[in-house]
Amino acid sequence: MEIVQSLLTKVGGFRKPQLQALTTLFATILIACGKVNFTNLSRYSGLSERTYRRAFKQRVDFAALNAAVIKAAIAENHALIAVMDCSFIAKSGKQTFGIDRFYNGSHSRVERGLEVSLVAVVDVKTEVGYALLAEQTFDQASFPELTRLDYYLEHLEIARPHLPPQIQYLAVDGAYAKEPFITGVLALRLQVISKLRRDANLRFVFEGVQKARGARRKYDGKVDLTNLERFIWVSQVQPGVELYTQVVWHVSLKRQIRLAVLKDTRKPGKSSYVVLFSTDLTQSAEQIYRFYKLRFQIEFIFRDAKQFTGLSDCQARSVKKLDFHFNASFTALNLAKLDVHRQQSGNIPFVFSMASVKRRALNDHLLDTFISKLGLSPNAIKSHPNYQNLRSYGVIAV
Repeated sequence: MEIVQSLLTKVGGFRKPQLQALTTLFATILIACGKVNFTNLSRYSGLSERTYRRAFKQRVDFAALNAAVIKAAIAENHALIAVMDCSFIAKSGKQTFGIDRFYNGSHSRVERGLEVSLVAVVDVKTEVGYALLAEQTFDQASFPELTRLDYYLEHLEIARPHLPPQIQYLAVDGAYAKEPFITGVLALRLQVISKLRRDANLRFVFEGVQKARGARRKYDGKVDLTNLERFIWVSQVQPGVELYTQVVWHVSLKRQIRLAVLKDTRKPGKSSYVVLFSTDLTQSAEQIYRFYKLRFQIEFIFRDAKQFTGLSDCQARSVKKLDFHFNASFTALNLAKLDVHRQQSGNIPFVFSMASVKRRALNDHLLDTFISKLGLSPNAIKSHPNYQNLRSYGVIAV
């Protein structure tokens, strides 16, 4: 894992034993079969279970490490956006830090477990997301005076200095569309792109001639999203789906916003609406629509981290070890994407399959183990015409 060593050296602040342990950890995560926990990691590497448990107590600046990965993986001229979301982590135990009732999107209900908040960066051109920093959401009993949105905003404040400087927009789902969060994000010099309910309390902005005397008129009637006559038609994003826009006043958010309304008429006799918005009044509706779609890339990050890098597999209960485990899982995923990115050449579109990455990494590990244990000649084996076929054995064709 030369990539890991070079990035860790660039970030700096690591002692030699910690540098070696982290390099081994990220390499082992990619070859481990089954759960990525202390016991199983020790089975696939030369480090003991106790060594892994001790390593997870160490402080690592994962935000700086992931920022270095993002900088190495994405071209400087590519447009970027920040995305943020949470994911439910199934976990039990009375002594596990942060156990509380959180919303589990997979089951569409509130369940007992943990929650991880993630700030990520999405490359607009390649439509690939990279994790930046994960933070565990505290249980409500620890700090009853703070709301969940307070935690999310504090998390974003910690991650903000590590975001690439060209990022101007943060895309989040409708659960974050609350006035305190929006105001806090704007204070961090980021514009928000999100989603509204179809019954949101909106008003048209009055743009007519004001009276000579009296208070200035601010509003020009309530917005009815089922009647888009006063909206500006933008384009047809796909057959039967049209895009409209307008600048309106949002009563709850206490500010003007740019709407991007999608009207779906594909079902005969029934129209449905999706209401997106941006706090940047000058942003085009097409860009709002495109950037909000890119927000879904964070869901692929959660999916790959849970399926392949052990996001849900931690044996630890303390806050330090849990934080290390969550961030190490996302960082291993970032490193896999960076490795695939560097192996591609020319103008070939970036295609990433974490299942293929893990399969190839395990094949390489097994082949090296066979060569070492059986006393075979590495040069003779690796120069054989079928060696590359063995490396790709079982890899998903993409």
